[in-house]
Amino acid sequence: MSKQDCACPKFKTMCGGQALIEGIMMRGPKKQSIVVRKPDGELEIQEKDLKFIKDKYPILGWPLIRGVVNFADSMYSGVTALMFSAEFFPEDGEEEEPSKLEAWLNDKLGSEKFTVLITTLAVILGIGMSIGLFFLLPTLLGTAVTVLTDSMLVRNLAESLLKLLIFVAYLALCSRMGEMKRVFSYHGAEHKTIFCYEAGLPLTVENVRKQPRHHPRCGTSFLFMVIAISIIVSTIVFAIWPLHNPFLRFLAHLAMLPVIVGVSYEFNRWAGRHDGPITRFFIAPGLWLQNFTTFEPDDSMIEVGIKALELVLPEEKGADAW
Repeated sequence: MSKQDCACPKFKTMCGGQALIEGIMMRGPKKQSIVVRKPDGELEIQEKDLKFIKDKYPILGWPLIRGVVNFADSMYSGVTALMFSAEFFPEDGEEEEPSKLEAWLNDKLGSEKFTVLITTLAVILGIGMSIGLFFLLPTLLGTAVTVLTDSMLVRNLAESLLKLLIFVAYLALCSRMGEMKRVFSYHGAEHKTIFCYEAGLPLTVENVRKQPRHHPRCGTSFLFMVIAISIIVSTIVFAIWPLHNPFLRFLAHLAMLPVIVGVSYEFNRWAGRHDGPITRFFIAPGLWLQNFTTFEPDDSMIEVGIKALELVLPEEKGADAW
C-alpha cells in the first residue's frame, strides 16, 4: 500500500456512494443521486430527497442498532439503483418481454408496488446468498476437522480461515469478470471524487484523477470488518458455549449477525473519523482488499462521479461533516 493510499483528507464527509452499471449512486445528508452514462454517451440523472426512518423512530439511530438499520437501508437503495442503471443496458441490446408472472404481478400490484416487491426479494436473496457463502459454507466445511480432532479451538480456527479464504477468493473472482471490471472502475471513480472533495480541491477531472482509489470508509472494508469481527465473536462464544452440531452452530452465527453488523458499523465510523498508526493498522486489510474491488477509471467515469457528488452536496458548507 502506497503512502498516497494512506493520505489523510483535510475534511471527512458523510457523503458516499456505490458503483452501478455504467454509473454511480451518491448519497449525501439529505439527497441521493444516480448518474448513468447511457449507450449514446448522454447522462441519465435521477435525484431524490432522502427520508430516514430514524427521524420517525429515534431509537433506530442509537449506536449498534443504527448499524443494522443503515445496512438494510443501503442494501435496498443499492439494489434499487443497480436495477435502475441496468434498464439502460438490456442483454443482447434488446428489450426483454416480461414473463407472464411479472405481467400478472405488475397488473395486480401496480408498477410501484411491483418494483418494491422485486427489489425486496432481490435484497433478501442477496443477503441469503452472502450468509450461505460466508457463514453456512465455512460452518459445513469446518466439520471436516472433526475427523482429525475434537478440539473446539481447532474447529474455530478452521472455520475462521475458511471464511477469510472464501471471502478473498470471491472478491478475486469477481475482479476478473469483464463486466465487473467496468463497475469496479466506476467504484474507483467514486472514491477518487470523494477524496478530491475531502481534500478541498475543485471537482475537476484533473484533480480527481490524481487522488487515491482506496478509501477507508468503503463498503469492501466494512464487509471485511464483518468477517473479521464475526471470527472474533464466534471464537469467544464457542469457547464459552461449545457447539459441535453444524446446524446449531449456523443458527448461532445467525443470532450473532445483527450484533456483528452493528459493531462493524461503529468501528467503520470510528476509523473514518480518526487518523493515526492504530487506525491505519486496523484499516490496512480493507484497503488491500480494495485492490480487487476498485480499478483506475477513465475520464468519462470520473465525470459521472463528479456530477453524482455535486448533486448531493449540501448548500451549507460543512453540513455534511462526518
